Amino acid sequence: MHGPSENSLTWLDAVPPGLLDLPARRLHEQLNGPTLIRLSGEDPRPLFISVLLHGNETTGWDAMRALLKKYPRLPRSVYLFIGNVAAAAQGQRHLPQQADYNRIWQGDGEGAEYAMARELLAWLQPQSLFAAIDIHNNTGTNPHYACVNRLQDDYLHLATLFSRTVVYFLKPDTVLSMAMAALCPAVTIECGKPDDARGVAHVIEFIEAALHLSVFPDHPMAAQDVDLFHTVAVVNVPEQCSVAVGDETADVDLSPAIDRYNFSELPPGTCFGRFRADCQLALHARDEQGNEVSGRYFELRDGGIYTRVPVMPSMLTLDAEIIRQDCLCYLMERLPLPGAG
Repeated sequence: MHGPSENSLTWLDAVPPGLLDLPARRLHEQLNGPTLIRLSGEDPRPLFISVLLHGNETTGWDAMRALLKKYPRLPRSVYLFIGNVAAAAQGQRHLPQQADYNRIWQGDGEGAEYAMARELLAWLQPQSLFAAIDIHNNTGTNPHYACVNRLQDDYLHLATLFSRTVVYFLKPDTVLSMAMAALCPAVTIECGKPDDARGVAHVIEFIEAALHLSVFPDHPMAAQDVDLFHTVAVVNVPEQCSVAVGDETADVDLSPAIDRYNFSELPPGTCFGRFRADCQLALHARDEQGNEVSGRYFELRDGGIYTRVPVMPSMLTLDAEIIRQDCLCYLMERLPLPGAG
């Protein structure tokens, strides 16, 4: 039943006895690695659901445990993908020797994680999927929101079942939702911090709605029903600069309140933190085309890092490890709804 390594894909057609009683940290006791569980339901068009692409983001698994216990037979068939079991055992986003499980879905890399991604996507390609939902948490203070990679009505209708706050992005383009968007309406949902029970309840409510949805509305999304944002840049701290929060000895010393900036429209002159004089490029921003745009959004003066123009960040975090593994934040702009008058 199990694959030969912690990154090989296991295929199951039923939930193993006792699996739903295990928290994310104990899934490795029954699963050797990433696993696709194919479950039949009343409506045969499957809903693809992915959880634990990052091992420390447990809300999705907790929600699915509750839902699968509730339904002896599902309203709709479900393909449940359980991602990085090995990292979940350690409470980590991913292990040092692993690729990030949400950066492998272009299928062009080498290693076991990329091979697993190619295998799964090749099998999913001919399936008549109803929709795809990838469930995540974040470490900073963020509202619950949905992300899409296409601005089509069915994708937006799916997203707004979860939240009226929707983020459209094209980079990074190696995420699972980008690959799934080529197959069916696809959404990533961000459910706050993993230790917040409200996130689990919200995900359960959303998945239940998707399980019972027979068709997507055929009318266009109304502008008043969605707050749409577009990710215009990703911000990193350069590798050569140390980063910390509230530590004056670090090259980049971030403000202890920085994660409260998430989804706030910040005026020019907002301070992100301090920098040491020998770290000339304190923040590194790239736009969707990969162009260096730090000077467009930030200025360094008098030892401080300040916004140059109005910006709205998301995913700002106080966790230096996450900043290194992923990024400091994304910058967004409000986006008019396509076709809206």
